[in-house]
Amino acid sequence: MSDTNTDTTAKHLLVTRHLQVDDYDRLVDIMKRCYPMMKGNLWLKSQIEKLIRIFPEGQVCVDNHGEVVAFALSIIVDYARFGDSHSYEDIIDNSNFGTHDPDGDVLYGIDVCVDPDYRGMRLGRRLYDVRKELCENLNLRSIVAGGRIPNYHKYSDKYTPKEYIQRVKEKEIYDPVLFFQMSNDFHVRKVLKNYIPYDKASGSYAVLIEWNNIYYEEKEETFGTKKSSARIGVVQWQLRSVRSVESFFENVEFFVDAVSGYQADFVVFPELFNSPLMSEFNEDDSAKAIRKLAQYSDEIRDKMVKYALSYNINIIAGSMPVYEDGRLYNVSYLCRRDGSYEAQYKIHVTPAERSDWGMTGGNEVKVFETDTAKIGILICYDSEFPELSRILADQGMEILFVPFATDMQNGYNRVRICAQARAIENECYVAISGSVGNLPKVKNMDIQFGQSAVFSPSDFAFPQNAIVAEGTPNTENTIVADVDLTDLKYLHNSGSVRNLKDRRTDLYEIKLKK
Repeated sequence: MSDTNTDTTAKHLLVTRHLQVDDYDRLVDIMKRCYPMMKGNLWLKSQIEKLIRIFPEGQVCVDNHGEVVAFALSIIVDYARFGDSHSYEDIIDNSNFGTHDPDGDVLYGIDVCVDPDYRGMRLGRRLYDVRKELCENLNLRSIVAGGRIPNYHKYSDKYTPKEYIQRVKEKEIYDPVLFFQMSNDFHVRKVLKNYIPYDKASGSYAVLIEWNNIYYEEKEETFGTKKSSARIGVVQWQLRSVRSVESFFENVEFFVDAVSGYQADFVVFPELFNSPLMSEFNEDDSAKAIRKLAQYSDEIRDKMVKYALSYNINIIAGSMPVYEDGRLYNVSYLCRRDGSYEAQYKIHVTPAERSDWGMTGGNEVKVFETDTAKIGILICYDSEFPELSRILADQGMEILFVPFATDMQNGYNRVRICAQARAIENECYVAISGSVGNLPKVKNMDIQFGQSAVFSPSDFAFPQNAIVAEGTPNTENTIVADVDLTDLKYLHNSGSVRNLKDRRTDLYEIKLKK
């Protein structure tokens, strides 16, 4: 993108281009001159860097002989999630820009600034023309912005904001920002109160303005695009003796078939759901028996990948013991319906897993991409460590799957209560899947207590008790539940409370060490 006056002998050599991080010092100079009443609220270099990283096309400037003399910043938002009653901080996510959505429908202008020495050269119009071109090229519905009314403080004792706007329209009063916007084909939608509380010149008011893209075409849903909802199947698995691995697979396939028949996107099995196969090693001690059970894990994983393909469903294959390089791990496999798979190792092993089986914890926590949603997997005990799910939430997790195995109700309650807390504090859905029944010939897995469930955040868009669905305790059954992913986005930006946005990151943070 370049709009250049090529006369190198001229006093001005104006170029319209994308902003670079190296332009920051010059941006500060311009902002200080343009916003003398807002000097404590200028853009930080880290914020400009992030805008350039997440949406470089939206950050533009005009430079004169290589020096920036005007600039404009913007993001893309899903406007339906904000509506016309919003604040500036709502839009910019408290300067974190988590609201930028490449799949959104509106280009939102968050700043335009022209060096006072260059006013009268129509540089603002150049920047607005670039925005309009970008809006058309990206097929966005419109450009929206909250326009300051910087001269309102001179008239606030005489006119309401509505009266002030009308007098500007009638050219009885001159307001440089509002006049400029209306001259560039923007129309006023409404007056926003407390839009920028520290904007004293505007009396904290702003005018919501819009330019409509007449070339906008409604986007059609196509194959391969992310869905706005997800259907989750949860298996509450009866531990029963099996004659062979083939018999075990028959039981597994029954549930995959049943849940996929409801066109579910996911099905999740419990932790160590293959433990019935350990009964043939009952004569060995527990540590030897589970290592022998691990011999089946590759075969089971491959079979689950095959089921995911043939039944067109993403499978969270509970967890299984995996023996690698002389170490025993507890591993859950995500088997995607495109034939790929990835593994999540249990991070925290319980005291019993360590002492009885000699298990070792894994070292990687990550979000998995699927064709429906970004998901995380935490195996049983891991759900009781809030740091892990917070790291996943920071990576964009929408659904957390928790395969678990608990022998007594107190153990189950730890998993359930913590899972509900994870849903609320991380603004995501959590599906827990456990086993029921008993296995008389399998040490450490002989009795089970479980009630599988799908939990939601707790706000108006979700069930009043924050439970989407739950199974009958200690009875083999399945749950099939729909969850709305767009409700999560609304919660992030406009919830009654906003656990992710309101964190005091200036005071504390959680991060991985490796």
